[in-house]
Amino acid sequence: MINLSSYFPITDPTLIFFVVLVIILTAPIVMSKLRIPHIIGMVLAGIAIGQYGFNILERDNSFELFGRVGLYYIMFLAGLEMDMEGVKKHTRHFVIFGLLTCFVPLFLTYVMAMTILGYSSAASFLLGCIMASNTLISYPIIGRYGLQRHQSVTLSVGSSMISLFMALVMLAALSGSFSKESSWLFWPLFILKFALYCLASLVFIPKLTRYFLRRYSDAVMQYIFVLAIMFLSAALTSAIGLEGIFGAFFSGLILNRYIPRVSPLMNRIEFIGNALFIPYFLIGVGMLINVRTIFTGFNMLWIVFLIVFFGTFGKALAAYISSLLFRYTKADGNIMFGLTSAHAAGAIAMVMVGMRLEVAPGQYLINDIMLNGIITMILFTCIISTLMTEHAAKQIIIQEKAHLQTEQPKDDDERILLCVKYPDIAPQLLYLSILMRNQRLNRELVALNVVYDGQNSSRDRTQGLQLLEQLQQQASASDVRVQTQVRLATNIANGIKHAFREFACSEIIMGMHVHTDISPRFWGEFIQSLYNGLNRQIVLTRFVQPMATLRRIRVAVPSRAEFEPGFRRWLERLCRISGQLDCRIQFHGRKDSLVLIAEYINNRHPNVRAEYTPMEHWNELPQLAADMAEDHLFVVVTARKGTISYKTALERLPDELQKYFTGKNLMIIFPDQFGDQKEDRMSFTESQHHEENSIYDSISRWIHERKKKNKAL
Repeated sequence: MINLSSYFPITDPTLIFFVVLVIILTAPIVMSKLRIPHIIGMVLAGIAIGQYGFNILERDNSFELFGRVGLYYIMFLAGLEMDMEGVKKHTRHFVIFGLLTCFVPLFLTYVMAMTILGYSSAASFLLGCIMASNTLISYPIIGRYGLQRHQSVTLSVGSSMISLFMALVMLAALSGSFSKESSWLFWPLFILKFALYCLASLVFIPKLTRYFLRRYSDAVMQYIFVLAIMFLSAALTSAIGLEGIFGAFFSGLILNRYIPRVSPLMNRIEFIGNALFIPYFLIGVGMLINVRTIFTGFNMLWIVFLIVFFGTFGKALAAYISSLLFRYTKADGNIMFGLTSAHAAGAIAMVMVGMRLEVAPGQYLINDIMLNGIITMILFTCIISTLMTEHAAKQIIIQEKAHLQTEQPKDDDERILLCVKYPDIAPQLLYLSILMRNQRLNRELVALNVVYDGQNSSRDRTQGLQLLEQLQQQASASDVRVQTQVRLATNIANGIKHAFREFACSEIIMGMHVHTDISPRFWGEFIQSLYNGLNRQIVLTRFVQPMATLRRIRVAVPSRAEFEPGFRRWLERLCRISGQLDCRIQFHGRKDSLVLIAEYINNRHPNVRAEYTPMEHWNELPQLAADMAEDHLFVVVTARKGTISYKTALERLPDELQKYFTGKNLMIIFPDQFGDQKEDRMSFTESQHHEENSIYDSISRWIHERKKKNKAL
């Protein structure tokens, strides 16, 4: 008979990795059948295969390495996905909840350990620090439900970092009190090192990130760069006396505005972390838990119960008191409690520190009984946190959907047509359309390449197909569906207009004319015919640097723009771009227009950082160029002839843009105008063709040039 025990535990690295992958693959399937959150399944699987379970795997260095990376990943994603504008607006809430979720469980656990368990003051304080901190072990659930920027989630993540930081500082102070060296130097040195770390990170990481993202667009290089920043920050915090998890979170906060949520880079970061590193960490945590200690006697069971009850009760008390103070819903209070109640890596790190603190020769601050109680506590708090977070997330989703059904218009016709031709600017246009699209509707984009039906049409069609295939691959990295088409046409503008109607699109995004060897005119060969023959929104763009590095959007709004039918559409699109890129947006226009713009933003996008600067006359447009920086985007909302917001000053727009805004990031928007299609009607009073320059412009230029020559003579 074969003795299977001789083959276990498995020590071969290849087989260990294979078993872990099988667990990552099957645990969600099994847990979904049992209606149990997947995270609990990973921890339970770790218990089963570890040395305290069936001893199938040996916890080798891979669990230490990948587990640490997974923990850093959780903290990094938490910082990367935080709503920074919400943090700034509700700083007082963060401080209050952070203090409560730190000191309430610390005080309750400290008093319990001193009075009931009879621990020393140092051991009780260490246990209180462990229960004051928490690990965001249930945060992947938040990502699955898309609630990363929900107000209560952001508050919970930020407050968790406050409580973790304070717990780590108190632990460092406790460890310093056991040091034989002079302890009075501890606080000055710690404050100095921490201040230097924060200052260096806030100064150098943004500069380095902008430099790198502007010059390198390779997906692999960008991902490796982000990971390098995360590990560097974690290593630096470890060097100054804090755990690396704080550095990972802090680096995520700094990189927050440079990695938009809908970008392909963010998709890669989340995918790799959720697919491999975070499950590896959860399985590794389970392998440390010895469930058998619960059954060693009533005393052990009593210790575990007291630690879990008082620590968890303190976290619940802090969460629900804060939710009442801030007037949040019951579901918000539940999710605040769920996210802040788990203890894992932070607790393990603090236990390891306590096991090195010698209180007497051969005796350490944490004994075996206390160690087993804390490790077992990790299992129960992870289960409580996961179940509560899952339940609260479902409640919030149901509430939001009910709210959206009553407030959101059901007849939203959004469908973006992306006109691409040149491979160097096509990825920018796709990225812009992803930033502009409504994520809740999750409708596909339409990418169109129109080929002139001439002698080289076969070659151009092949190149168009290759370009559209590349765009599909890029869009798939952001989980965005794209429908593509290559169309032959003898008139490019007519080809675009026909495709626009066939796909029932709502707007067009296309690049600005840049090849002067094809056409010397500002609008190029067909753009002028397109915007005069199509009454829907058209967005023309020119970017000279990556959009993720933009720091401000400046919008020139013509007078009476609020009376145009497309007013809300272009304003909504700009707010989405500003919100996704987390950059400021500044509107220049008449006071009447700015008041309505401010009202719309305050009601629909309160987290957008908007500024409003009066501009009484369109002649002030060239003056805006003086303050334009390289990382600014200048947006001009223009109008077609014969519309309510059109003015003769717009006829000078091509010359002014070429003269004052050359080499700048530029966007020109032609808003929606009428309810029906212009090209569907024909009359003597409505011309179907407009020249870019009128005879009056030509005469004016001729007179101006004659005056210059006369002055020169």
